[in-house]
Amino acid sequence: MEQGKHRRLFMSFMMGVGMVLLGSSSFAEEAAPPATPPAASAPAAQAAPAPKLPAYFTTTSPEPQKPMWPDPTGGNSGVWATPAGDGKGDVPEKLSIQDVYDRIAHNLYSINYVWVLVAGFLVMFMQAGFMLVETGLCRAKNSSHTSAMNLLIYPLGGIGFFIYGFAIGWGNWWNGPVPPGWYPSLGPGLSLLNSGFGLGAAVDAAGKATGAFTYGLFGTTGWFLNGAVNDVAVMVLFFFMMVFMDTTATIPTGAMAERWSWKNFCLYGLWIALPYCLYANWVWGGGWLAQGGVNWGLGHGAVDFAGSGVVHAMGGIIALAGAMVIGPRIGKYDSQGRPLAMPGHNVPMVVLGTFILAFGWFGFNPGSTLAGTDLRISYVVVNTMLASFTGTIFAMFTLWAKGLKPDTTMMCNGMLAGLVAITAPCAFVDPWAAAVIGAVAGVLVVLSVFFWEARGIDDPVGAISVHGVNGLWGVLSVGIFANGAYGAGWNGVVREGMVKLYGSDGVRGLLYGDFSQFVMQAIDCAVVAGFGFVMAYVWFKLSNLITPIRVSKEVELEGLDGPEMGVLGYPDFQLHPSGQKLVE
Repeated sequence: MEQGKHRRLFMSFMMGVGMVLLGSSSFAEEAAPPATPPAASAPAAQAAPAPKLPAYFTTTSPEPQKPMWPDPTGGNSGVWATPAGDGKGDVPEKLSIQDVYDRIAHNLYSINYVWVLVAGFLVMFMQAGFMLVETGLCRAKNSSHTSAMNLLIYPLGGIGFFIYGFAIGWGNWWNGPVPPGWYPSLGPGLSLLNSGFGLGAAVDAAGKATGAFTYGLFGTTGWFLNGAVNDVAVMVLFFFMMVFMDTTATIPTGAMAERWSWKNFCLYGLWIALPYCLYANWVWGGGWLAQGGVNWGLGHGAVDFAGSGVVHAMGGIIALAGAMVIGPRIGKYDSQGRPLAMPGHNVPMVVLGTFILAFGWFGFNPGSTLAGTDLRISYVVVNTMLASFTGTIFAMFTLWAKGLKPDTTMMCNGMLAGLVAITAPCAFVDPWAAAVIGAVAGVLVVLSVFFWEARGIDDPVGAISVHGVNGLWGVLSVGIFANGAYGAGWNGVVREGMVKLYGSDGVRGLLYGDFSQFVMQAIDCAVVAGFGFVMAYVWFKLSNLITPIRVSKEVELEGLDGPEMGVLGYPDFQLHPSGQKLVE
């Protein structure tokens, strides 16, 4: 996310993190200079000495030969209270201001850790929602195979993220653009994510590379979560970002369901972290799209609070490429090329999955503050909810306008489309704008489903329309509806002109006086669509040479459960010619 504000990193970094509690500057404000004592006798030209800050706010170890980070226990980020970990006890009159300060800081980090981890647990549970939606929208003969893809993509994608994805995406997060007064909400351990590759390497006064780049391309720290990043803060960030990546990884399983061969799918599961984490670095890891504001004067650079683009558009674009390469299901189109309905086998399952996903989204979006101490989470929650409401309702209205019945499954996709669209702007817009964004998403998802279907793109669950089309709409909507109330200093951008006009330089769209942000969001949309499609199309073509991407005609007609998985989803009423092989 940018690395300076909430999520950039998913963030970005977090708003000023405990500096508010500790009397320091907020993430959006520069610290005020200390007041000059009334009786000061020192020459006016003499600069005031820099304040002495605890090591956990400077990321500098008092003894360089004994670095305090990586910190595998969190003991170097203040001190917990009752019982105190420093052995001094908790008798107030026996504690110094420094002791109290240490306890406040440690408590701040603890609140943020628990918030981000619990939010991550909700995102992980969304995997169950995806499984129910996709499996219910497919035919019974493929239920075991479809649900198994949703199961295995979680460990496959996670292993790829562990081996190489995290390092590529967040390995140089610390050196991305940050706002004045900023400090990471998860503590000083994130300073370990400090090496990468890019164009225009920055150097210090001595000519030594600082690790920062004018145009960051990817990180190089954190392969296999090696000892160099063996730190509590890094582990929290790793977990949260991993479950986000698995959301992207799951999306194509729905669009390519009912004909994707198992072995080819397994190869995909190990590959998906590559395109995802490269693009995530550019937006959330402090890379060149996040730097668009600093380098090109385009708003605050690419802004995507919780991943309409990074997570959903990327997944939807990959799904489009995969559906094009694998081709439509047998029987989807008649001899004249007209699409035929192929109903899913369990609509109540789809509705249950949709509610699970909507519930998990309350971790997905507000959790992206990376800080339970960032009170903007209340706006994020309400905006997320409102967009899901209007997305559902306007999907129904659109069906009626086309002379159709209020299809239950399409209304479910309307709710999901609204949630996808609000994911990028959720922290930056007013509630009325969230409702509008969701309403547009509800219309778009219906029109998009019919659009792709009419062009021979067979997507059994509507993943391309829900995640791809509405992911792009969500990214673009930031550049339209962001109201400037939040995100001051995002991606290191502070424009004095904006501060004079509005009091602060928050993220704002064209409706609120910053057309340049809209331009930057449009560039971001073009990049994710172009980069994601090319990477995926080439990969699916290449992987098809390694092992066929599609099952045989015979297997597809029979259903993939028996031939591919050896386990039928519904053995009591499914007939499979290969059924006798299941007991061998």
